[in-house]
Amino acid sequence: MEAEVTHTRAEVRAYDPRDSQAAAALLYESAGGMYARYAGSRKLAERTLGRALAREDTTASADVVRVAQLDGRVAGAMSAMAFDEWTPRAHAFLRVTLRSIPPWRWPGALWLYRASGRAAPEPPAASFYVDSLATAAQFRRRGVARALLDDAERQAHEHGLRSVALDTWVDNRPARALYLRAGFVEVAHTPAVSGLPGGVSLLKELG
Repeated sequence: MEAEVTHTRAEVRAYDPRDSQAAAALLYESAGGMYARYAGSRKLAERTLGRALAREDTTASADVVRVAQLDGRVAGAMSAMAFDEWTPRAHAFLRVTLRSIPPWRWPGALWLYRASGRAAPEPPAASFYVDSLATAAQFRRRGVARALLDDAERQAHEHGLRSVALDTWVDNRPARALYLRAGFVEVAHTPAVSGLPGGVSLLKELG
């Protein structure tokens, strides 16, 4: 008789300061190399993300970051918030993180911040926005990202919001396939511009 194979479901919980190193690395991965372009290197980028995690009211603050735990380890991370909070939090992220990178990189970082902000159309105001989501390589295809998306839906319901919105790069086919399986619809495509890849905006209406 074959032994029954069981699959442990990822546990999604609030961010804890002890998760800082793992969460910063995952948030870095979520942007497909954009943070390295912003800060100048992966090391500096992860330092800026760690700084944002320790501050309030940014797009990467502890209060909007959730982690997925599997086999006793941080397997995934997500930053998500009501969309009407996103713009002020993004501005706060910029102020906090610029202090962590060399001043000579500020013009390029500001350009990238503004260019990426124009790359995708705004989601509906009454939506819950997933700003960042990533799964550690060794935990992929084990339901980690889906557990985080389910948590985003739960938070949207708690906030009385009618949809969950997110963006990804057009060439990130695994992510696009995952979001479509989770019930999202691709609602807008943006062309590559100024050295940035094309983007896809997705939305899931909630019942």
